[in-house]
Amino acid sequence: MKPILVLVGRPNVGKSTLFNRLTRTRDALVAELPGLTRDRHYGVGQLGGKSFVVIDTGGLEPVAKEGLLAQMARQTLTAIAEADIIIFLVDAREGVTSQDKRITDQLRRAGRRVWLVVNKAEGMKAASACAEFNELGIGEPIAISAAHGEGVRELLEEALAPYDGEEEAEAESRHPKVAIVGRPNVGKSTLVNALVGEERVIAFDQPGTTRDSIQVEFVLRDRHYTLIDTAGLRRRGKVFESVEKFSVIKTLQSIEAANVVVLVLDAQQDFSEQDAHLAGFILEQGRALVVAVNKWDGMSEEAREQAKRSLARKLGFISYARFHYISAMHSRGLTALFASVDKAYKAANIKLSTPRLTRTLIAAVEQQVPPRKGMIRPKMRYAHQGGMNPPIVVVHGNALGAVPESYRRYLESKFREAFELQGTPLRIEFRTGRNPYADS
Repeated sequence: MKPILVLVGRPNVGKSTLFNRLTRTRDALVAELPGLTRDRHYGVGQLGGKSFVVIDTGGLEPVAKEGLLAQMARQTLTAIAEADIIIFLVDAREGVTSQDKRITDQLRRAGRRVWLVVNKAEGMKAASACAEFNELGIGEPIAISAAHGEGVRELLEEALAPYDGEEEAEAESRHPKVAIVGRPNVGKSTLVNALVGEERVIAFDQPGTTRDSIQVEFVLRDRHYTLIDTAGLRRRGKVFESVEKFSVIKTLQSIEAANVVVLVLDAQQDFSEQDAHLAGFILEQGRALVVAVNKWDGMSEEAREQAKRSLARKLGFISYARFHYISAMHSRGLTALFASVDKAYKAANIKLSTPRLTRTLIAAVEQQVPPRKGMIRPKMRYAHQGGMNPPIVVVHGNALGAVPESYRRYLESKFREAFELQGTPLRIEFRTGRNPYADS
């Protein structure tokens, strides 16, 4: 088992910067704003032959009793309970604060080995950077600079010394990455918590509670998934805070990184242009898609019919996706939802045989030939697969530049029907053979 290393400390001491350095990613948001990280954020780091799990946490606020700060603190305490190694970050530039002392008391009660790490020590002598922090009495302070990488390797070597250096024998099996996206306050985090069976991410009755994209591992019916809970996307005119601008970028990156996207809609609100824009972006990225229409419980039959008509009108262009009507709050409809996620993942990564593709193409052309363009009629000869996630079908022939978009859609429907491609976009590319007499 990989050792679990947890980063704790008050807000804005550089935990997310260190997380990014340890995991060699840019998965955690970093900005000069306190309180940016709100949930547990997991990643994997490597030092030589040693692999370890890193957990970034929100700033620990031991005095908070209720509200968002209290929920952040509860998330951090949960991470501490999971930890093998605790990295307690403090700020060399600000010195010891009363909050550092309160966190120290909290960590003593946790009963875990704690490494006191003095961050932002670039340009300072280690002894002078650490001197003041000896009063915390929680171990020998170690000076580093997470931003510049100074002292980080030495810290890791010391912290990981008790753990063996054998590399993981078993490679991680390939499993679906599922991004949960949607507008603020549609129930994305509630859905993640319902699936995982614990309060894994903060679900708060306030739009925009999730700012970062949080990865959560879970197993359903013996199948392993990685869920990505994302920040809610507002209309561009409503993205005021620089933090929210970061969140938009992270959500779009999460869509790109996912195999399947679950677009969460609120059945009790009007479906907006923003929902359509987000669905359009998912389609442009070629991601498999399942739509979860949340908060379906408690609606009258008339309201439900009206919602379905509105969906058909505004999101008809993603007809390849399966729609599910669920209640994340009451865990209704989630099994069927993830059955569709599995089908979409399988369809997105399907291997299409060239003979069968060609037979499907020939049958489609025999049923309906492509229309002429002037004196030219396109001629289609054979098809093969050009890529996966999304599937790409490459059609070869003559004069294929004259094929209209309506005929492309016709062929798409035929390939979908033949290969049962539910839940994934399908791309068709036309390649015209070179005319050997063109230059004569």
